[in-house]
Amino acid sequence: MSDKKVAMVTDSTADLPAQLVKARGIAVVPLTLNFEGRSLLDGVEIRPSEFYRRLPNATTHPTTSQPSAGQFAETYSRLLNDHAEVVSIHISEKLSGTYASAVQGAEMTDPKRVHVVDSQLVSMSLGLITLAASEMAASGADAESIVARVSEMRPHVQTYFSVATLEFLRRGGRIGRASALLGSVLQVKPVLCIRDGLVTPLERVRTFDRALNRIAELTREVDRGKGLCVIVGHADAEADAERVARELEPVAETLMIQPLGPVVGAHAGPGVVGVGCYPADLMPLGLKSAASAQRPA
Repeated sequence: MSDKKVAMVTDSTADLPAQLVKARGIAVVPLTLNFEGRSLLDGVEIRPSEFYRRLPNATTHPTTSQPSAGQFAETYSRLLNDHAEVVSIHISEKLSGTYASAVQGAEMTDPKRVHVVDSQLVSMSLGLITLAASEMAASGADAESIVARVSEMRPHVQTYFSVATLEFLRRGGRIGRASALLGSVLQVKPVLCIRDGLVTPLERVRTFDRALNRIAELTREVDRGKGLCVIVGHADAEADAERVARELEPVAETLMIQPLGPVVGAHAGPGVVGVGCYPADLMPLGLKSAASAQRPA
């Protein structure tokens, strides 16, 4: 039996860096990117840099598909060989069929020992909550305590982002409540968030520059005086992400900049910049040192 009683699982839309996933012992089940006639495992068979390089010349719009129940069952079976329980945290059920597949996979394995959680989040924010859960697992917490803590944290995890165009969200069917912004005669840039597991519009501003400023301002408002845990994500927009990160450094207890993976990028489109954050006083003990090591120089 492993030192950790609980094994942690997430999916590739958490967009966490490979070295951190490995260090924390998190199992990542990849979604599939259907791109230019090939089915590629997200982050395994195609990396963000390659995807964004090839996307402008693609002849058809990329599509995505969730992992099969069998993929989850295989992962859970392997982990239950040397862990007492599994906690599996996934992209919002309203954005993907991944959660439903994970639930099926748990039923095929050992539903009493596999606990599947709908994060109601995606990307940077899913990554943050998975890291917090993995810290609890590393500290010896049982699955029930981890699931309870994730449920407690979830309403406090905020996601703010802006897209260069709404077209990718529209084509991929992930536009949610932001569909109200389609067809606007004004050249505006949306400031979006994730609410109740859906893409939801917050504001419209005149320029992308202003949208980035608003993302930073909205993020700072989440701070309760103890700092924030922050991941800044981007789709081939590193300079913009670094700019947002610099603005958040004064209030960031932990800070990472991460490229969005091909599956998230296929729906958000190139140029997107976003922030996932939560107040640092909710951070499990021990996460500070681990995440601080990921701060950009």
